[in-house]
Amino acid sequence: MYKYFISIFFLFVLVDGFSQNPRKPEKPKSEIKEPKKDTIVYKSAYGFRLGMDISKPILSSISSSYSGFEVVGDYRISKRFFVAAELGYEEETTDEDYTNSTVKGSYARLGINYNAYENWLDMNNEIFVGFRYGFSLFDQTLNSYTPNVNSTYFPADLIDTPVTASSLNAHWTEFLFGLKVETFNNLFVSASISYKVMMSTKEPENFKTLYAPGFNTIYETSTGFGFNYTISYLIPFKKK
Repeated sequence: MYKYFISIFFLFVLVDGFSQNPRKPEKPKSEIKEPKKDTIVYKSAYGFRLGMDISKPILSSISSSYSGFEVVGDYRISKRFFVAAELGYEEETTDEDYTNSTVKGSYARLGINYNAYENWLDMNNEIFVGFRYGFSLFDQTLNSYTPNVNSTYFPADLIDTPVTASSLNAHWTEFLFGLKVETFNNLFVSASISYKVMMSTKEPENFKTLYAPGFNTIYETSTGFGFNYTISYLIPFKKK
């Protein structure tokens, strides 16, 4: 009997002890502090980028048959799209089996670039694809030629009286792929290759245009290729 009362006594002591331990009141939701979010926002520079193709003066210095220069520029209109243009002048002498001719004139290419590269934080590099419409105005001089006469006894003589055709033109489209890297703050180095398709040319009488400024050599398929290596500087107008 005593054991029974002693057991009941200890049970009440334990229950009373637990009841005396007060619960901590729960905080209302309005007082719960959420972890702070990172408020740093990295903005990209928008502005006008101007530069030049340095491959052309290098080629001019090592080749006696070529001279030229090209100015390049683009303007950023959205996160990934840029309007772009190239303006230049070229003079090229082409020496074939039976002809020697010189083309000289100016050209322009206008179009857009799309940046497919996802930059990290505040980087501003590009892996881009682009499209251009190009046109050129030029003169072509046939410096000399040898008539292609199939005769062993009466070989053709070299005719070296220059004949010049003026106000010629060419129109084409081209597709580009290239890389652009920001080496220093706002200073960019870029390399690109292009595939060109001739749309139309105004050619001299009795002679074919072999080279068009801005297009380069015109192959029999009316296609061509180009390469650019440029240095440019960004003039930032705003960031967003």
